[in-house]
Amino acid sequence: MKKRVVVGLSGGVDSSVAAYLLKEQGYEVIGLFMKNWHDDSVTISDECPWLEDSNDAMLVAEKLGIPFQTVDLSEEYKERIVDYMFREYQMGRTPNPDVLCNREIKFDVFMKIALGLGADFVATGHYCRKTTSVSEENGVETEIHHLLAGKDPNKDQSYFLCQLSQEQLSKTLFPIGELLKPEVRKIAAEQNLITAEKRDSQGLCFIGKVRLPDFLQQKLAPKDGIIVEVPATLPEYKVETPEFTSEMEELEFLSAKHKYSKSDGKEVGVHNGAHYFTKGQRKGLAVGGTKEPLFVIDTDVEENIIYTGQGKSHPGLYRRGLFVKDEEVHWVREDLKLQEDEKMEVMARIRYRQPLEKATLHCTHSGLYIIFDNPQSAITEGQFVAWYNGAELLGSGVIS
Repeated sequence: MKKRVVVGLSGGVDSSVAAYLLKEQGYEVIGLFMKNWHDDSVTISDECPWLEDSNDAMLVAEKLGIPFQTVDLSEEYKERIVDYMFREYQMGRTPNPDVLCNREIKFDVFMKIALGLGADFVATGHYCRKTTSVSEENGVETEIHHLLAGKDPNKDQSYFLCQLSQEQLSKTLFPIGELLKPEVRKIAAEQNLITAEKRDSQGLCFIGKVRLPDFLQQKLAPKDGIIVEVPATLPEYKVETPEFTSEMEELEFLSAKHKYSKSDGKEVGVHNGAHYFTKGQRKGLAVGGTKEPLFVIDTDVEENIIYTGQGKSHPGLYRRGLFVKDEEVHWVREDLKLQEDEKMEVMARIRYRQPLEKATLHCTHSGLYIIFDNPQSAITEGQFVAWYNGAELLGSGVIS
């Protein structure tokens, strides 16, 4: 009996080639397109309309001679992703919809549909790899699934899968993880797949290119507030590192956020809602006349104030540590989970495409402190931090 694989065909080149490779490897392949959004009022519709994508996915399935259908997950998507995003932005946090979309939609709702169709595996066009090893304890063998970075360093998407579990990984295949993007396009061209030259989709996972403020304005009303520029010479930035009486004190000091008030700087402009802005943002401030561009260094949604600083080396952008609450810590490698007072040296990143940086995890009774060797720019609440050992992603958490 052939093993059955359901491929999430998105209408892009990566999932098209994933389906082709699986068929070549002798699997029985079924293509499913996820429709996750109906509301075109917030999308820049000519950029990434789902209709064109589903049509391309169908043509690829036809060309490969595999069954194809569309599943409508827009209700679940709205509930689990969109509503979550609104809540997070309202609290002044910046969520990552792509990470959530993988955890909640592709590898949960979609996976259940696939398994309901008798699938042995679900496959996607992600640039990452999976290997499996067996560990033995007291004569009992356990499979351990390893989530590894994709071979293409420019396209590695392991970060987006940082919330997957062992159970989800056990039923997942990543057929293009060993390939470079140009190789994927070459295979698509050789097979005359309609998606061979198609541009990679941008924007929100499955919704396409969205004007984020327009999108957020559906639920979060615009509200005028002030933009304050904080000078790099603010005395708080010059605080001497104190003598610590405990490791906990040091962890808290290194992870502490700068707290600002209006009097820390001068008013330089107005904005239409602090919840539309995120740390490290440069565009959209519409404030001119500064020697270096202004960057958002903090937002206060309660007072509706945006704090900014000049230049990307402004001290308000940097700190060495961050904290993840206990309930928001997730281990892909459950067998490596730290116990209280344990620590682990890792490589970590606080956003997609950021080079991995040396860091140490410190497990405490309330959660996980992550202290980087070097200060990090724009550590942003609501985003995910992911930690690795070599190419293997071990776990992740929501920055608190």
